[in-house]
Amino acid sequence: MAFFRNGGTTLHPEELELLGDIRGRSVVHLQCNAGQDTLSLVRLGAIVTGVDISDTAIDFARTLSQQTGIAATFVRSDLYEWFQETAASQQRFDRAFCSYGAICWLSDIKTWAKGVAAILRPGGSLIVIDRHPVSRMFDWDGRRTSPYTTRGEALSFEDGVGDYVAAGGQGLPGGEYVSGIQDFVNPNRHHEFSWGLGDIVTAVLDSNLTLTSLREYLYINDAPPFAGMVDSEGHWSLPPDQPNMPQMFSLTARK
Repeated sequence: MAFFRNGGTTLHPEELELLGDIRGRSVVHLQCNAGQDTLSLVRLGAIVTGVDISDTAIDFARTLSQQTGIAATFVRSDLYEWFQETAASQQRFDRAFCSYGAICWLSDIKTWAKGVAAILRPGGSLIVIDRHPVSRMFDWDGRRTSPYTTRGEALSFEDGVGDYVAAGGQGLPGGEYVSGIQDFVNPNRHHEFSWGLGDIVTAVLDSNLTLTSLREYLYINDAPPFAGMVDSEGHWSLPPDQPNMPQMFSLTARK
């Protein structure tokens, strides 16, 4: 709470560049999780709606909004259902923002892209920044354990999602890191979807959006996905004695 009250933001320079000037613009933050990035978008002067399927995340986001005085609308909904309901209404957005750890939970990338296109105003834009699908093929020790793409087939894991934030050993920007639960183990099995870059770009193009940029980054923000990565002010990359590999990608597309 104090971080946001004191003017903090969780957005990185990469997102800020991709978003551009959003003062007075309507923005939907897709799969917004607990709302920190959503409120950071409001700080840029946008009118923002966050959508997520998790009751816990949305409850936290609403509390964070109320207690910091940063006004945003949060909707608890299955994203595909929200697309249908919003497309049937008069509500449209200038930007659709999707970031960091969102794509892997999508079961149908084509329906997702068409849903985005349906809720954007003419001239509106989609902004995506996420972990690169090549990087997602490898486990913590660098072993190739996952397929590049499953094209909609679920990957099921007996182990739950781990504490990847703690792996970075970093707190909020400008703040002191405070360790939480030690050696956290998530008992809940989980299911993900692997989408290749071609799957994602083609889905966007097939939804009649015009691709305006596609970038690959040799580093990743906040938390390292592999052991032995080198930290440079929150940018994690492979050591210089190892072949490089894309860690993140971004794309923008216009309606």
